[in-house]
Amino acid sequence: MVLEIKQTPKLVQQLVITPQLQQAIRLLQLTRLELVDMISQEMKENPLLEEEEEGRDLADGEAPVSEHQEAEVSPEPEHTPEIKGNGEGADEFDWENYLENSNLTPVQKSSTDSEERPSFENFLTKRTTLTDHLRWQLQLSHFTEEEHEAGAWIIGNLDEDGYLKISLEEVCSETNLPMERVERILQIIQQFDPVGVAARDLKECLLIQLEQMNPRDPLAEKIVSEHLSLLKNRNYPAIAKRIGVSLERVNRAATIISKLDPKPGKAFGGEVAQEIIPDVYVYKVEGDYVISLNDEGIPRLKINSLYRNILNNSRLAMEGDRKYIQEKLRSAHWLIRSIYQRQRTIYKVAKSIVKFQREFLDKGIQFLKPLVLRDVAEDIQMHESTISRVTHNKYAHTPQGIYELKYFFNAGISSSQGETMASESVKNLVREIIAKEDPKKPYSDEKLVQILQGMNIHIARRTVSKYREMMKILSSNERRKIV
Repeated sequence: MVLEIKQTPKLVQQLVITPQLQQAIRLLQLTRLELVDMISQEMKENPLLEEEEEGRDLADGEAPVSEHQEAEVSPEPEHTPEIKGNGEGADEFDWENYLENSNLTPVQKSSTDSEERPSFENFLTKRTTLTDHLRWQLQLSHFTEEEHEAGAWIIGNLDEDGYLKISLEEVCSETNLPMERVERILQIIQQFDPVGVAARDLKECLLIQLEQMNPRDPLAEKIVSEHLSLLKNRNYPAIAKRIGVSLERVNRAATIISKLDPKPGKAFGGEVAQEIIPDVYVYKVEGDYVISLNDEGIPRLKINSLYRNILNNSRLAMEGDRKYIQEKLRSAHWLIRSIYQRQRTIYKVAKSIVKFQREFLDKGIQFLKPLVLRDVAEDIQMHESTISRVTHNKYAHTPQGIYELKYFFNAGISSSQGETMASESVKNLVREIIAKEDPKKPYSDEKLVQILQGMNIHIARRTVSKYREMMKILSSNERRKIV
């Protein structure tokens, strides 16, 4: 048998995603701020792109790109269901007129007057972190250089809740200090503000705070030290029986303990609340809902007139310059068309969502309907992946409040009447039922299932538990209050 290598022609079909199509897909999942940053970066890299001034007409000598030149630099569009090189509905849309006169969105030009300038209160400042706050107190303490180094090691190994995440043996190994000195340093740091920081577990954290109270409560300290698990489950009668005190006395001690901070470092951590800027506004006008895209702040793009004139007088331009301008012009056209297609796709998706969730917009969360990506995709004849990209990190301002677009997509919970209810509506019902329960006898998950079944909603107990945990609601034992 003889083996040989030879070449054989073969005809195959494969899907090729061009760079222009990749750009259009990437634009779909960008947020407004990311889109503005991307446009700014493109304007820096592409000299043919510039921002159009509002209300400005073409000056003398500014001529549009000729049809011959546009045909020469424009690529052949890909044939895809929802993102096309020449945009959907090309037959009824005049791209040449759009590129020359009617760009994407209005931009509000800021005035140079002092009244329009931001106030000094709006400038961002650096937040004080827990580490900075503790190191400042460490500098004020009377420590030797070695002890200061050990204290810095302890502070540097605290988590965001303020708990020490390394053992004292590791601190001793790094600083070459004996265990007795390291323990003394730790005890001093635990008295820093906030009190209870640098504790190694919850019990130590609570005991440190109780020791700082004046007057001290020995019963509260004993409960935390010996019966913390019963305290967590609010089993106050068992605590009273084991210690040999009245239930009323245990309740008073539990009230004191409930005012302590189990996460003393949280006050210096956490994410800064960010203002949500809606991408879509939904208004009700004369009984019908009108959708408006939030285009404020997105620059209107146009082709630079200087380079356009160079193309019109291409005989005077060098071959290398002409080729460079053609390449940048092609890129500019694709960017403008991709942004337009992005805005149009967001509008179509939002319009479809409003059509499906009209009852929610009219009456509230209890009327939110089950909805999946496939429903919207089939309604506007696009792929599910496109709908997923469009709804990623985008928000809609509705008469019921501001919601992420993905909020409107929910699984369905069956009812005895054959109807389905959105999972978010069921969560809201669970939240309302728990809010009205008796604090002395909170509903268990099984009881919640029975109550929902009485409302013709069939749901499993594990599903109720999952929803409760998602809403960060404690279990029935942890919600129980004994008065």
